[in-house]
Amino acid sequence: MHSLSASPQLKQPTPKFPIPLKLVALGDSLVYGYGDPEGGGWVERLRRQWMYPDNAGHILYNLGVRGDTIKHVARRLESEFRYRGELRHQVPDRIILSVGVNDSARLGRLGGRCFTPFSDFQNQLAELLDRAVELCPVLFVGMVPVNEQAMPFLDAFYYNHADQHLYNEATRLACHERQIPFLDLFDIWQQRGSDWRDLQLGADGLHPNPQGYQSLLMDICNWQPMQALMQSGTAV
Repeated sequence: MHSLSASPQLKQPTPKFPIPLKLVALGDSLVYGYGDPEGGGWVERLRRQWMYPDNAGHILYNLGVRGDTIKHVARRLESEFRYRGELRHQVPDRIILSVGVNDSARLGRLGGRCFTPFSDFQNQLAELLDRAVELCPVLFVGMVPVNEQAMPFLDAFYYNHADQHLYNEATRLACHERQIPFLDLFDIWQQRGSDWRDLQLGADGLHPNPQGYQSLLMDICNWQPMQALMQSGTAV
C-alpha cells in the first residue's frame, strides 16, 4: 500500500520587474504648479525625479486645477481616483491632497466674506477626508503663506495670514484625527521669516515662483512620510 505524501505547496511567482506605486496628487494651483514655467511645479519636478533609472519609478499624476476649493476637489475625488489605474493595479495606491487656500480668501474687500465660510469648510473637509481614506492611504500637503502686501489677487481676492492660519489649523486637526500625515508648510515657511518667504513667491503674492516650487519640493521630499514612500519598494 502506497503512503500518501503531503501535497506540494504552491509557490508564488517572484515578479521579474518591480511594480511601482501609482499616486494621484489632487488639489488646486499649488498642485497644478502655476507660476513655475521652468519646472512645472513640485508635482512635475517630483514626477521627473522618479523617472531616473536609479529611483523607485513611482508613477505620479498631476490632478491640480487652478482655483479649486475643497468642494471642487471633493466633487471629482472618486472619478479622478477610479480612472487613474495602470496595468495590474487598476486604482492608485496613494492620494496626495493639497487644497484649502482658495477657501480662505476674502471676497471683494479685506472684510468681505470668506469664499467658503469656515463652518462649511470644516464640514466639507471632514467629508472629503473620510471618503479619501476609504479609497487608499492619504497624504496631505498644506498651503504656503501668501505675501499680504501683494494683495488683492486679481483685484478681487484678499488672502491674509490670519484666515490662512485658521483654515490651515482646521486641516491639520482633521488630518490628525484620522491619522493622515499632514505637512504644515504654512508654519514651516512662516518660521523662515518674511524675507525668505517673499523670495519664494511670484509677483501675484499667492503662487510660488520657480525657486519657491524647488523649495516646496525639498520640503516635501524631506518630510518623513514622503521619505518612507520614496524608499519603499513596490506596491503590495
